[in-house]
Amino acid sequence: MAEKIDMASAHRQLHSPNEKTAARALKNIKAAKRAQQNLRYANQNESQAN
Repeated sequence: MAEKIDMASAHRQLHSPNEKTAARALKNIKAAKRAQQNLRYANQNESQAN
């Protein structure tokens, strides 16, 4: 069964009693936040260049 990687599933899995599941969820949340921050930084640089 394929696992969902969306934010709702990750936040729900974060409260799992299984340590591996909670750690995987935390890793997915941090990766999503990092990607969002990088996108925001890239857009900011692009707008300053114009």
